[in-house]
Amino acid sequence: MRTWFFLLFAVLFIGCQPDEENVNSIKLAHSLGVNHPVHEAMVHMADLVAEKSKGKLKIEIYPSSQLGSEKQSLELLQIGSLGMTKVSAAVMENFSPDLKVLGYPYLFQDDEHRFKVYDGDIGKKLLSGSEQFWLKGLTYFDAGNRSFYTKDTPIDRPQDLEGLKIRVMQSPTAIEMVKSFGGSPTPISWGELYTSLQQGVVDGAENNLPSFYTSKHYEVCKYFSKNEHSSIPDILVIGTLTWNRLSSQEKDWLMEAVEKATVLQRKLWEIAEEEALTEIEKAGVQVSYPDKELFEDKAKTMLRSLKEENRHLYELVQEIKNIQ
Repeated sequence: MRTWFFLLFAVLFIGCQPDEENVNSIKLAHSLGVNHPVHEAMVHMADLVAEKSKGKLKIEIYPSSQLGSEKQSLELLQIGSLGMTKVSAAVMENFSPDLKVLGYPYLFQDDEHRFKVYDGDIGKKLLSGSEQFWLKGLTYFDAGNRSFYTKDTPIDRPQDLEGLKIRVMQSPTAIEMVKSFGGSPTPISWGELYTSLQQGVVDGAENNLPSFYTSKHYEVCKYFSKNEHSSIPDILVIGTLTWNRLSSQEKDWLMEAVEKATVLQRKLWEIAEEEALTEIEKAGVQVSYPDKELFEDKAKTMLRSLKEENRHLYELVQEIKNIQ
């Protein structure tokens, strides 16, 4: 009931915003802070769209979960009340099952391998898989590598997760992964996580360095264990109802801006990772570098189960691993 009340409110709020005459305005909502490299890249994208269209096409950005969670934003896209959003690929797997593959632990060899997958045929096919649900993926924004962070104890081995409640995204793959390591996965929305950590609802979480820093979770969690178990990108998504309303010229303006924003975002991400590591260490966070093979060995149970339960997805994992 609360979700539908929120949706009704958001529909009325968004739908009543007046647009300037002869200006097509797209509203983009996301859950990240304004200092996050993904937000900065989307601001650049909006500036490029306005410049290329001479103000005829505009993107209005609502950061920091102003219009709701990632799941709520996707629902608003589906009914055409919101134009665009940024969500984790882990959240999108609920709408495009093959995207689950990007959440499997230790899938990529390195960053170069990762970008080959995102920008190649497999990545493009995965982006288009949600169109039947009125959601069109436009690009992948780099979200680096995800690691564990905790309040009271470092995670140096998978056994250290036993008995700990670890926040995960609303993702079956993320839930299964934390279970395979021995932890207790607890799905909580990103916007609620800081308070949940403070109040002890969860003992820790898993995410990338810039998100850990910009969210200020380092104020609560003083242990960051850089085991880099997965590399789940963010996806820029547009509702197909919004996309289909755009003219071919507007689509060209948008996609050109998206491509340039993607290049910028990946550069900003490198800088953000270095800055985040420096700043959290200054703030007293203990950063450790566990033996990744210990975690990778545990994660192999997921692949063995996948081979039996979903042959298609298992073969997709193997195809990605074999890309040179």
